Amino acid sequence: MDANPEDDYLMLSGIQHFQFCQRQWALIHIEQQWEENVGTIEGQHLHRKADQPFVREKRGDKLTVRALPVKSEELKITGICDVVEFIRDEDGVEISEAEGRYKACPVEYKRGKPKKNDADILQLAAQAICLEEMLLCSVPVE
Repeated sequence: MDANPEDDYLMLSGIQHFQFCQRQWALIHIEQQWEENVGTIEGQHLHRKADQPFVREKRGDKLTVRALPVKSEELKITGICDVVEFIRDEDGVEISEAEGRYKACPVEYKRGKPKKNDADILQLAAQAICLEEMLLCSVPVE
């Protein structure tokens, strides 16, 4: 039986961790060491609504999908988008079980202040790349 090739893919969250702190990345993604603290527990609380993969919410021209698994076979990256907002747009793509065409916009929730470096932006850009490859579309920068 062949091993799952995705086992060797880089996690999207790892991109953010590596850019933010390479030691943190190594502890989490190589040594598999993780310790909860007040900040991580607050982050879990923040993500509670976003971590519901089977919830779709439609409001007007916006379809919100939570905990959407994504991957790029070309870049060998995989992960889960907190939220992807699909905005109705005739230049967009068709979405399963949704009427019309939509443009995808990934949304990432973070606890605390934005990072001083581009760590969070890199993670969001990687999510957009995965969506572009999976949906065969362009994800605009807004």
